[in-house]
Amino acid sequence: MSTASLKSEVQRLRGRRRHRDEVPEDQVEFARSVGLEPDDWQRDVLRSEKTRLLLNCARQSGKSTVAAIIALHRALRDRSSLILVLAPSERQAKETFGKLTAFYRRLGHPVPSSSYRKMGLELMNGSRVEALPGTEKTVRGFSAVDLLVLDEAAHVDDALYYAIGPMLAVSGGRLIMMSTPWGKRGVFHQEWVEGIGW
Repeated sequence: MSTASLKSEVQRLRGRRRHRDEVPEDQVEFARSVGLEPDDWQRDVLRSEKTRLLLNCARQSGKSTVAAIIALHRALRDRSSLILVLAPSERQAKETFGKLTAFYRRLGHPVPSSSYRKMGLELMNGSRVEALPGTEKTVRGFSAVDLLVLDEAAHVDDALYYAIGPMLAVSGGRLIMMSTPWGKRGVFHQEWVEGIGW
């Protein structure tokens, strides 16, 4: 084994040990560790074990913040997780991702990163978070997605919803769709009114 490979393996093992020691298993406690005292509904979402969550919330209610906490918790605690954060525009996806990275910095990088980009984060435990504008084209090529967060879901094209279905079915991944209401149209409204399994 080369010296560089050995150093990389030592860092990976340190990252594994540190994340077990420093990241609470309970997501409500994890939220508190980053400085957020969750409201009642946020505690319910953080402690939910459902694989499909549909959140219909007012603006500035904290839905993106809660989703960022869930995504970061998954990345830190579950090795080799693939997490996608999608929104109608790159700017919106970047906002949610920015909350996640702010919490990561606040925690002092409990699992070291191997790559830290404007719209992506790779951790030494093998987990990866990618933030993308929500279109069918941007999600092509991703497979084995463990968590998919779809922010402002009422504003994304319905084709995206149908494109993510198969990738989550194969991996058994979790889907969180959240939005403010935006009229009686589209997949988000349809799932809110008629959906089963949310």
